[in-house]
Amino acid sequence: MDRTEVDMGNGQGKRVVVIGAGIVGASLAYHLAGKGANVTLVEAEGIACGVTGSSFAWINTAHPEPDPIAQLRGSAIKEYRRLETQLPGLKIRWTGALSYSVMASGALPIPGHQASANLVSRSQILDLEPNLKNPPQSALYAAEEGALDAVAATHALIAGAQAYGANILTQTRVLGFVTQSATVTGVETTIGIIDADIVVLAAGTGITKLTDMLGVSLPIEASPAIFIRYKSQPNLVHTLISSPEIEVRQSSDGALLAAEDYLDDAMDNQPAAIALRTAKTIQNELHGVVSIDPERACIGLRPMPTDGIPIIGYLPNVGGVYVCAMHPGVTLAAAVGRLASEEIIDGKTSSALWPCRPDRFLKA
Repeated sequence: MDRTEVDMGNGQGKRVVVIGAGIVGASLAYHLAGKGANVTLVEAEGIACGVTGSSFAWINTAHPEPDPIAQLRGSAIKEYRRLETQLPGLKIRWTGALSYSVMASGALPIPGHQASANLVSRSQILDLEPNLKNPPQSALYAAEEGALDAVAATHALIAGAQAYGANILTQTRVLGFVTQSATVTGVETTIGIIDADIVVLAAGTGITKLTDMLGVSLPIEASPAIFIRYKSQPNLVHTLISSPEIEVRQSSDGALLAAEDYLDDAMDNQPAAIALRTAKTIQNELHGVVSIDPERACIGLRPMPTDGIPIIGYLPNVGGVYVCAMHPGVTLAAAVGRLASEEIIDGKTSSALWPCRPDRFLKA
């Protein structure tokens, strides 16, 4: 059911300042503004300039068991399907994902994938990915998974928020908070004070600096990963391939996108060096790679709570502040945007967010 007309009355006039214009902040701004809140989105630099712009952006529900956020993760694909009907600019490619690992006993699927992934044979793998040089005997294929252009999606969400009346302030740094009786009532920025009934922290790895200003310490680490974009031939990769050798997909404009683990800061493990090694691996794994030229290789710093579980909810001991810190942010952005907006505007508590509450770190 489309609840927009019902919800518009609930949030009308509630002043919400969202800090951070990555995909999580953009989703929050869109959903909050859609409920009638008076939203101001504040970003220190530009839209999607942080880890969102260097994300592999795989939308999946897979995770090794046990998974404390299985309910939240399990809704990721459905929530993006919902958003897709509202915002055509999201640019999601539902190609499916092919995953496998190779062990001494032969090719085995990666454990922990959702039940909806199907075990496929070598001939089926070649039907899906005819350019694979060394297809395993079997793999898992999750047909409903996909990936998106995270930067385009962030811009689409922000345009949607603006259509609902949200105010977007880029190149605007947060300097501090205005508090009264242990409750935040405004945000002090480089262009002045913005009054707020609720402040939402969605600034990725920048959240710790913001909570420090409030005298609250949250254990969020900057977890590095390497993202690479290559110029290459079209139609080399049809699904999203995740194997021990490569994690690669192809964008709608024909670029090959790869994700690699960050190793260390040695010269031969710098992003540019890893991009060249990964290019050779891709050529070894795929037929038809005539040329493969790195266009971009960079380190993205993912906001990783130390226990691996997102931090989503109101800060204890400080009124009026709601935190959204998570990895994988792109995967969960659509679901968290909806659920958090329902908590903030409707007072509707989400069971899917219970494992994520900030007070697990701040209990006396």
